[in-house]
Amino acid sequence: MHSINHAVMTVMLTAWGYQLTYLEFVAFVTSVVGVAYGIFGPRVTWPWWNISSLLYAGLFFEQKYYASAILQFVFVAGGIWGWFGWGPKGAKPAKLKLRTNIIWMIGYLIAWFSLYPLLKYWGAAASLTDAFGFVGSCIAQVLMCVERYEAWPLWFVVDGVYTYQFWHGKSYLTSILYFIFVLLAIGGWKRWLRVANLPENVMK
Repeated sequence: MHSINHAVMTVMLTAWGYQLTYLEFVAFVTSVVGVAYGIFGPRVTWPWWNISSLLYAGLFFEQKYYASAILQFVFVAGGIWGWFGWGPKGAKPAKLKLRTNIIWMIGYLIAWFSLYPLLKYWGAAASLTDAFGFVGSCIAQVLMCVERYEAWPLWFVVDGVYTYQFWHGKSYLTSILYFIFVLLAIGGWKRWLRVANLPENVMK
């Protein structure tokens, strides 16, 4: 186990003082592929998400982003749910009603400010933004699994916060990854909205 850990954490290249490990590089590639697939809604997106999540779990634990590390296992569970929930034909986006959106937002704020002091007590890095990203990502993942277009604007916000967090923490490739996620979220937002705007696709 020690030899495996040493191998994946081996530095692949160093540029401008930044050390890129094999683990971070492979996690980066699989994440981009998974999210890019997610825009178009095929079920194959989920295995890619699961692989990248497991890789990033190891990386984030090493960097002491504890909430982000635990979040990856939430993503894996969501990936299994999404695989069976979407079915062979892929996602069929729908919209939430305004009242349901408000309930989600209130729950988001409560959970965020409840998690933040716990992360701070545990000595986690970037406790405030990590708590924000953890809660927002959990909600967005659920919305993705149940095929709601609102997942994408939420991913846009959450990924923007993560872009700042990882850049500030000098995890530059991961920060670039989340910036790519921001751009992909715009694409997913626009595409899913076109389908979800159909009157019969407005859900509770």
